[in-house]
Amino acid sequence: MASALILIDIQAGFDAPVWGARNNPGAEANAARLLAAWREMSAPICHIRHISTEPGSPLGPGPGTAFKPEVAPVEGEAIFEKSVNSAFIGTELEDHLTHSSLGDVVICGLTTPHCVSTTTRMAANLGFDVRLAHDACAAFSTNADTGWADGLAPLDPQTIHDTAISHLHGEFCRAMTTDALLIEGP
Repeated sequence: MASALILIDIQAGFDAPVWGARNNPGAEANAARLLAAWREMSAPICHIRHISTEPGSPLGPGPGTAFKPEVAPVEGEAIFEKSVNSAFIGTELEDHLTHSSLGDVVICGLTTPHCVSTTTRMAANLGFDVRLAHDACAAFSTNADTGWADGLAPLDPQTIHDTAISHLHGEFCRAMTTDALLIEGP
């Protein structure tokens, strides 16, 4: 059985300037390459949409929750909506994967240290074999509204991304490039 591709929160709201500087401007293009390969192989696909409950969030109900066009779902692809970091909390994702006899997942999306990391950790803890397309993910430097913790210096988005990936790789997933995943296939 093929692995399920899980695309996390690749939404218009992440184009808002409030998020700060971003790494990996090619993340969406890499996610679109994975999505095209999964569709070509008729492999399972799960789209995750974050709908924030925070007042004024760019991901709150409205245009910010729209999937970016390059990874927009087509008819028949599963969509799960969440309001927390993990795609498994408050959704039917685990049941969907389990009832479809899917034990392997490939994860990509936004943002690396938040919803991608949390979902990757939880997927591994639930017993799924996880591959993470690290170059189909991206991180932001800071949220301008909250600033930095007292006594800590800001980190650039690439450092944040790389640190999050290094914490996940080996224990919770195999972090791989999109090219390597395309060679392995679904």
